Order: sequence, then C-alpha cells, then structure tokens
Amino acid sequence: MSSASESIGLSVADTRTAKNSALLAIAVAALVGGTINILWVCIKDGWDVPLSIAAELVGRQAIHGGAGIWVLGMALHFFIACVWATVYYLASRKLTFLTEYPFIGGVNFGVWVQLFMLLVVLPLAPLHFTNPITIEGLGMKIVEFGLPVAYSISRIAPATSPRKAAS
Repeated sequence: MSSASESIGLSVADTRTAKNSALLAIAVAALVGGTINILWVCIKDGWDVPLSIAAELVGRQAIHGGAGIWVLGMALHFFIACVWATVYYLASRKLTFLTEYPFIGGVNFGVWVQLFMLLVVLPLAPLHFTNPITIEGLGMKIVEFGLPVAYSISRIAPATSPRKAAS
C-alpha cells in the first residue's frame, strides 16, 4: 500500500520538476535569445528600435517617445521572445530531435521565426513596417535567436526520446 502512495508522490514531484524545468528553459531561452537579438538589432539599426516596437502597440507617436516607451518596447520584445521560446519548447516535446540535435533545430527555427515575422507579423502590424527577406537576415536570425533558443532548451529541458525511454 505504501509503495502505491510513494509512486503517486514521486509522480507529483516529477510533474512539478518537469514544470519548473519547462518554465526555466523557456525563460532562459527567451532571455538569452532575446538579449542577443535586441543587442544585434540595436547595434545595427540604432538604439531607438524599441520605440518602433512600442509604436506597433501604442501608435506612430511612440517613435518619438521617451524612456517609458523605450522600456515598453523592450518588454514587448522580450514577451515576443518568450512566445517563440514557448513554441520551440512545445514543439520539442513532440519532435524530440529538436533537443537531440539543437544545431539542426536552431537553424530551422531561426529561419521559420524570421519568415513568420517578415511575412505575417510585420505586414499585419498597424504600422506595416516591412523588411526584405535576405540571406543575411535569415543567417542573423539563426545565429542570434534560433541557436540560442534551441541550445538553451536542449540543455535545460531535454525531451525524452521514445527510443531512449524504451531501452
């Protein structure tokens, strides 16, 4: 009788550990990928990029905003990074090769994020900022976001492969 209750206790503890691991993996992936991404974009395009991000939410006047609008843009940027990290984490639970081979997963993820942002998000955003699809842009999204997210998640919350679980 006690072994059944112990196994239930262990499964609850395992569930809590898995949930904590998932949240930590998503948070670290979003923080690392989001930081590298925003640093690169700000170095390349100027430190007022967060104002443009905030302008998509509060309107064109935000482009001339102050520190509060800049912080809002940064918060929005990291929220979006969290959403993307969550997408990768959830996909990696079903497609375990994403954590087994984070380089391949990160390269593909970076390409998909860049294409989705350029072809869906920006054209549908209120201010309709657009950028062309370039090899440089795809490559940079792979390096600055796709790979950091993939490696963060694969290190912190590796998925259990059906092949490994069976053996």
